[in-house]
Amino acid sequence: MEEIGYNNGRETFSVSYRKAKSHHMQTNHFHSTYEIFHLMKGKRTFFIKDRTMVVDEGHIIIIAPDVLHRTTDAQASGYERLVINIHGEELPWTDGISREFIRPLFAEDYLIIKCPLQERLMIDEISHSILREIREQPPGFELYAQTLVLQLIIACCRQVIQSSTEPSEAPSPAHERIMEVVRFINSQYMQDLSLPAVAEKFYVSPYYLSRFFKEATGFTFVEYLNSVRVKEAKQLLEQTSLKASLIARKVGFGSITHFGRVFKQVTGHAPLYYRKR
Repeated sequence: MEEIGYNNGRETFSVSYRKAKSHHMQTNHFHSTYEIFHLMKGKRTFFIKDRTMVVDEGHIIIIAPDVLHRTTDAQASGYERLVINIHGEELPWTDGISREFIRPLFAEDYLIIKCPLQERLMIDEISHSILREIREQPPGFELYAQTLVLQLIIACCRQVIQSSTEPSEAPSPAHERIMEVVRFINSQYMQDLSLPAVAEKFYVSPYYLSRFFKEATGFTFVEYLNSVRVKEAKQLLEQTSLKASLIARKVGFGSITHFGRVFKQVTGHAPLYYRKR
């Protein structure tokens, strides 16, 4: 396995490259940044928001802030990918670039872009140039890497304008049933939900739900429920003046202690970190 990474220390710009036979995301299932995921080789199974899909070589996935997602192995082994996380304040709203031109890329929760071969070759070169800057870190490398990200964004915008995006089908028929459960959790996370109770509501056994939920989303039932609750709590911490104890109850946690422990496990920070920001 080969890995290269860079983070500017302000959590506003990071680059991560990985070439591996196998990998399942473990933590940080959503971010405060936009994520640009370029699958340079191989296949990956993606769960984003309430949908599972198989992503092919050459696809670019753009994910908005605070959208739950996870990638897992597809049937094909081996992959290579470049992931760029960039905060909205760092996005290149510069002179000479129209916000309206770039807006379609960032207007949805996520976007999947499939480029024809000629554009893929150009995008591959841009991605390798970004990687080279991060690996060698010559003077001004961060600024130069961001200008390359701008080129990547423009290329994606052109592709969106010229052709439609291509959603992929769910990998198996059982996944659509699980997506119904996912949508239920997304709307009812504030309630007292448990695996047996949700399984009963959808007329399946707890064993079936536990097994296929993990297969379809990459999350266990509890991991996903906690991630949804933490995501909503994070937004309330950032956008309101509600006390953390009240927020914990509003999103479905039974105690402030449990809320604090799960929140830090999911985000890497204590709840008040986002209140201070």
